[in-house]
Amino acid sequence: METIKAIKTRRSIRKFMSGMIPRQEVKALLEAGMYAPSARNEQPWHFVVVTERDLLNRLMNAHPYASMLAGAPLAVLVCGDTDLEKSKGYWPVDCSAATQNILLAAHDRGLGSVWLGVYPRDERMEAIRSIFSLPVNIQPFSLIALGYPAEEKETPDRFRPERIHHNGWGNS
Repeated sequence: METIKAIKTRRSIRKFMSGMIPRQEVKALLEAGMYAPSARNEQPWHFVVVTERDLLNRLMNAHPYASMLAGAPLAVLVCGDTDLEKSKGYWPVDCSAATQNILLAAHDRGLGSVWLGVYPRDERMEAIRSIFSLPVNIQPFSLIALGYPAEEKETPDRFRPERIHHNGWGNS
C-alpha cells in the first residue's frame, strides 16, 4: 500500500473476526515498530505480545476503554525502558513513533488495530505493570489491540488548511 494512502485510510478498528494472526505477521509488525525513529537512536522500546485469553481479559479489566480486547486475538503492549534513555524524557515520544509504525504496518497487511493509551495515566500504568510484573525501569506506554477487522470505516476529511502557518503564527 502506498504510504500516504495508508496514513489517510488507517482507522481505529474495535471489532475483530475470529482467527489468530500468524507469527510471521506479528514479527513483521514488531519489526516495523523497531524501525521507528528515536531520539539519538536510543530505541528504548520493548514489546509484550499477548495472546492468552486470561491476560487479555485482565487487560480489559485494567483499562477503562479496552472492551474490544474481548474480540481481539492479540494485543501488543509497547513499553519504554528508562535504562536505555540517552535523552531523558524522550522515551514516550519514541514509543509513540513505534506505536504508529505498528498501526500503519497492521493496516498495510489487512489487519485492524486500535491504540489504547496507557501512559501517562498512573492507574493504568500500575495495573498493567502488576499484570506483567514489569521491572521498575520498564514503563507501559500503549496497548494495541490487533486482529482481522470485522468493521469498515469511512475515511474522513481531516485536512485543515486554517491550521497551517508559514514563517510565523497567523501567516497562511
